[in-house]
Amino acid sequence: MTEMILVTEPRCGRCDRAKEVLHHLSAEFELTVTEIDFSSDEGRRLAIEHAIPVAPGLLLDGVLFSCGEVREDRLRMTLASIRPIGDGLPALPPPAPHSDLPEGAPRS
Repeated sequence: MTEMILVTEPRCGRCDRAKEVLHHLSAEFELTVTEIDFSSDEGRRLAIEHAIPVAPGLLLDGVLFSCGEVREDRLRMTLASIRPIGDGLPALPPPAPHSDLPEGAPRS
């Protein structure tokens, strides 16, 4: 499960959009999302620690992913790349061996 922290501000359109993106992606990925107000003690601490200049700031498993805008396509690709093995999805078949020799030709 991927843990996300979303640092937000009130009346922030980009923050509202980030929440929508996380809601959509939670249907595809196992996510825990914690929203923290930028002006709270914890929000200020995270902003300083991760150099988040503007809301929203998004942390994935404690690492800054983005600030100012959360792009759904980029986040989806990142989440897909860190999806744990054994997540119940079918495994991809191994790649076919590459050869310039015709099929059935003797190999040295």
